[in-house]
Amino acid sequence: MTPNPEDLAAQYAQMSETELMELARSYDGLPEVAQVALRAEFARRGLEPPLVQEPEEWEFRRLVTVRRYRDLAEAYVGRSMVESAGIPAWVADENLVRMDWFWSNLVGGMRLQVDVRDEAAAREILEEGIPETITYDDEEVYVQPACPKCGSAHITLGSGTECGRSFVALYFLAIPVPPRKALWHCASCGAEWSTPND
Repeated sequence: MTPNPEDLAAQYAQMSETELMELARSYDGLPEVAQVALRAEFARRGLEPPLVQEPEEWEFRRLVTVRRYRDLAEAYVGRSMVESAGIPAWVADENLVRMDWFWSNLVGGMRLQVDVRDEAAAREILEEGIPETITYDDEEVYVQPACPKCGSAHITLGSGTECGRSFVALYFLAIPVPPRKALWHCASCGAEWSTPND
């Protein structure tokens, strides 16, 4: 049933400005008769109609996987490296792995994904090697330690279990045993060494 234009005009005349503005926000959903009556009421009161924002159109993004990670921390580091270059990135399957990290192996790890047009740049950023030196201010220079055998920068200090033997001896035998010195370990060639000042 089509509404009566006179009834609509009388109804709109009794509405407050706030109510009219709210009604005008849904202007496109009103029947044509109601639109005409609403425009007439706005003209009669000398009101400016509100700006109706166009709904944002969904943008389809074609994502590609540039790297897979088993651990969540590594995935976040990779994502931050890519995002620091201004490339939007997403970690797929992160919520699944958060629930139970055993799922990481099942789904093939978490996937670092970028838009297809950013794939080459993201891969280039992720393939960059570890810098040999990092300059702080103008005077201080940090020299990245490297494996003495193969020169790789993929090294770690200690395994985290150096103090275990000391704690066990102290707890069960009440004998203080000094902890082992932490050794450097190379992930590339497997070499282990200690620094000269240890």
